[in-house]
Amino acid sequence: MLKIVPDPPDNPQSLENTLMVASNYARCAEAVVQQAVVMQPVSQATVLIMATVHELGTLRQLIASALAQVQLRTDQPPRH
Repeated sequence: MLKIVPDPPDNPQSLENTLMVASNYARCAEAVVQQAVVMQPVSQATVLIMATVHELGTLRQLIASALAQVQLRTDQPPRH
């Protein structure tokens, strides 16, 4: 039977690249949200914007942790 969705590549480098791209997107999103605060510092939405900044910062930390774990795994010699 033909699969509609292919299996993801079993390449840790691919996961590492995906995490790097995700980190870059999170960084860009954080910059956009920070700019929104600068443009509307007294808006009623400022509290939500600041919460978004906090959540994006946490997301970046989680991505960095996952990336470090992937890099650690790829640096270790294979076990036999």
